[in-house]
Amino acid sequence: MAKNKTKCIGVLTAGGDCPGLNAAIRGVAKAALHNGTKVIGFLDGFRGLVENRTVQLDDASVSGILTHGGTFLGSSRDKPHKMNMAGQVMDMTAVAADNLEKLHVDCLVCLGGNGTQKNALRLSRKGSVPVLTLPKTIDNDVAGTEVTFGFDSAMQIATEAIDRLHSTATSHHRVIICEIMGHNAGWLTLGAGIAGGADVILIPEIPYDLNHVVDHIKARRHHNKRFSIIAVAEGAISAEEAASSKKKSDEITLHTEKNGQTLIAEPKASRLARELQQLSGIDVRVTSLGHILRGGIPSPTDRLLCTALGTRAGQLLAEGVYDVMVAVRGQACVPVPLEEVAGTTRLVPTDHPWIKTARLVDTCMGD
Repeated sequence: MAKNKTKCIGVLTAGGDCPGLNAAIRGVAKAALHNGTKVIGFLDGFRGLVENRTVQLDDASVSGILTHGGTFLGSSRDKPHKMNMAGQVMDMTAVAADNLEKLHVDCLVCLGGNGTQKNALRLSRKGSVPVLTLPKTIDNDVAGTEVTFGFDSAMQIATEAIDRLHSTATSHHRVIICEIMGHNAGWLTLGAGIAGGADVILIPEIPYDLNHVVDHIKARRHHNKRFSIIAVAEGAISAEEAASSKKKSDEITLHTEKNGQTLIAEPKASRLARELQQLSGIDVRVTSLGHILRGGIPSPTDRLLCTALGTRAGQLLAEGVYDVMVAVRGQACVPVPLEEVAGTTRLVPTDHPWIKTARLVDTCMGD
């Protein structure tokens, strides 16, 4: 057996929570412990690192967490280089690096999405801290990997929600809009929309024309299909918005309070429903899944993926391979230079097989 080149690692989870984080922590820790590496967990993401709040991870502490949702280490969206400390934003990179040095940490393992990849790379460059990352997000938009953990579980939840919406839409002959998370990437909406049999799927990568959507719904009703399900990504934009180079900002509506006027942003799905009902004269309802997509236990696929990614991370650490993200390529988990990943968002290609599949089953993509 080759000599273990990493004597101590730190582990943290950053950004939004998602199913599979505990499974990934378990995979990393168990593989590292198997190689004789000491494992230190930092609480609440990079903030815990800066504030030096730690917990020793051993076999007992990661036992039984495979199926648990969320992260038992806690998470936050704090950035070491731009952290709010008692009301003042400060660069705490040096403090983070100093804490790791005092704890004799050879490499910091960061579990997170796009923001975490960037923060880890910045910490590596500015703080001279060796890092290794795992790709986590329900959005599936981390570059360099074919899939992120948390995505399959969220897609399963979204698909079940669409399944359930079919019942009430059919009973009342309604159009129901289901808003799904995803920021600027449509992977989750597209996958769940196809799996759930949505009649219309609107994703950020394909700007939509609401008139096309109305025409599709009316054509369905003409063929005695008196209900429609619309799966819309939270970052979807109209062709008009895309042409005007506007951000995907929500429409501003006025709400009057006793103190005067207050501006309130109308959610994307709500605005879409209002406009759709005006154009079609059909009753429209809205369901926004929101953070429900991040909760609950991870799917078997995500448990397997997290364990594979985590244990591969343990092997790479033993070999002294740092400043990489462990990515999924086919059936393998491989190291990818972090500088090739950070700052890049993986969007749905407009010629992706899933889009072709959706169109072949007569799903309207809004264009």
